[in-house]
Amino acid sequence: METEPLRYQRLAEDLGGLIASGALRPGERLPSVRRLASDRRLSVSTVVQALRSLEDRGLVEARPQSGFFVRHATAGRGEPRVRSTPEKAVPVDVSQRLVRILQAGAQPGVAPLAAALPAPGLLPLAGLQRLYAGVARRHPRLLEGGSHIHMDEPALVRQLVRLSLGWGGPLAAEEFVVTNSCTEALGLCLRAVTQPGDTVAVESPAYYLMLQLLETLGLKALEIPTDPRTGISVEALDLATRGGRVAACLLVPNASNPLGSVMPDEHKRRLARLTAERGVAVIEDDLYGDLHFGRTRPWPIKAFDVAGNVMLCSSFSKSLSPALRIGFVAAGRYRPQIALQKTLTSGGTNPITQHVLAEYLESGAYDRHLRGLRRCYENQVDALRAAVARHFPAATRFTQPQGGFVLWVELPEEIDTTALYERAIAAGVAFVPGELFSPSGIYRNCLRLNGGNPMTAEIEDAVRRLGALVGG
Repeated sequence: METEPLRYQRLAEDLGGLIASGALRPGERLPSVRRLASDRRLSVSTVVQALRSLEDRGLVEARPQSGFFVRHATAGRGEPRVRSTPEKAVPVDVSQRLVRILQAGAQPGVAPLAAALPAPGLLPLAGLQRLYAGVARRHPRLLEGGSHIHMDEPALVRQLVRLSLGWGGPLAAEEFVVTNSCTEALGLCLRAVTQPGDTVAVESPAYYLMLQLLETLGLKALEIPTDPRTGISVEALDLATRGGRVAACLLVPNASNPLGSVMPDEHKRRLARLTAERGVAVIEDDLYGDLHFGRTRPWPIKAFDVAGNVMLCSSFSKSLSPALRIGFVAAGRYRPQIALQKTLTSGGTNPITQHVLAEYLESGAYDRHLRGLRRCYENQVDALRAAVARHFPAATRFTQPQGGFVLWVELPEEIDTTALYERAIAAGVAFVPGELFSPSGIYRNCLRLNGGNPMTAEIEDAVRRLGALVGG
């Protein structure tokens, strides 16, 4: 009698053969689990085991509430390599170049592959607009004044505490400071724990906005090698923080920008313990934590912090609307310093918007919206990877993001993407050159693409034109 293991293997081989032959094409939905179980006279668990084995081989992907789909083919393309980084901290100087590049990328007629912004059609803008009208009607006195003392609306803080249950919490309400954006939250944290001239450890490549903050505050950046799948090297950070020369770490552990990596829990636990023992403050950007592609939300480093040493920063700019300008920080033991910095620099965040966001979160709409949004972003990134595989030179490497909606691309060593940028803009295509993700400029043959828009014929053509410039 044929055993269950052989049955699941045979089904996996049959489905894999259909994918290899093209009978099941990239992006196509596989028959449902129940249909396969009925047609092949198998148990549901055997069918699921077969599909999971195909998922492990990278042939199919599971989409929540939708079933299993054939992954877009990117066979033979390796991921970007982990780079050696300078051993010394260096001053940062990226802002002027970055502003010029982002301005050029925002011109009319230029394909939106530079700034990491979501397509407006993916966001619940109509519902938020209705809430603004309702909040203004129900709370007419919100515009009467502001406070530099009572800055956080209790209704929103209560919803943030509820959300923190999914972050390995709950976190205490007293930890939260509501800010004007995640960017402001990061800046407040840096001001609270560093002084000009201090060294801050960052991932390499690092999100350019973080480098801008370091530049503005007169801080030096120490690049730490970072893996495209597992994030920053805890071993390298261990070596870098010996001797007391690092004041803080500034990290994106969940769906990092630009790599899309997610640190394993054990790495996060080790990092939280290591930095607490050495008195190195951790500033954690969890902006993309809610936009993961996995089955469960990855916990932040904050979940493993027992010393109050981790400051968790985030916002709703990539999930609800960049125009909300609402962020927050769960500040741990640094809350008094951060609240003081907030009072001195900008005062209270718009109370109407705080109430709008609180009501949206309380309604349950956020969770429902996220489920669909994550599927959209994953599909868009997958389609962008497939387009790069079709149109870029064979030696091109690119990431396999585990969340968010950006794609990091590594080109042959001889290609300078900063020089390439001017030709790309002339051809109507924008991207962000890789050297802007490193204070030492070590990623000159890399670039980042925005996958926040659905794949259309226009975007496919833009990727084709960019690939032709790379190959030419």
